[in-house]
Amino acid sequence: MRKEEELLVALRRVIRAVDLRSKQLSKDVGITGPQLLVLQNIAAKPGIMVKEIADGINLSPATITNILDRLEARDLAHRIRSTQDKRKVGVYLTEAGEQAVSTAPRPLQEHFVERFNQLAEWEQSQMIATMQRIASMMDAESIDASPVLAVGTLTERHD
Repeated sequence: MRKEEELLVALRRVIRAVDLRSKQLSKDVGITGPQLLVLQNIAAKPGIMVKEIADGINLSPATITNILDRLEARDLAHRIRSTQDKRKVGVYLTEAGEQAVSTAPRPLQEHFVERFNQLAEWEQSQMIATMQRIASMMDAESIDASPVLAVGTLTERHD
């Protein structure tokens, strides 16, 4: 097998692992990885603002707003406008949202983080540089992405 084929096979394995875990999460809890990440951020800081969520998980405020629209439609979260400052809108979990967060399976990335943190610092840096280079070679540097592992096509909406 040629080197580029070996690399593409390894990338495909990573994508498949993420896809399988994402499907399991959707089956078990009925939400996507990005939705779970947003719910977890709300659970950690009730009343959090959309921009704070976006900054914390490296997604645009518009993407977070779309995710919140879906979460509200499913009665997992709700937004409440501040009575002191009408420009501020806090996000809170509903009882169903709290249940979803508490019953969600462990994300795939937690396994990864544990193993990654066991590597020497030089090896961590090397892996980051390599993946950033791969993203650059695939013209993917500007794609909106969060540290949660989720899959989908660039035009498909998984938020």
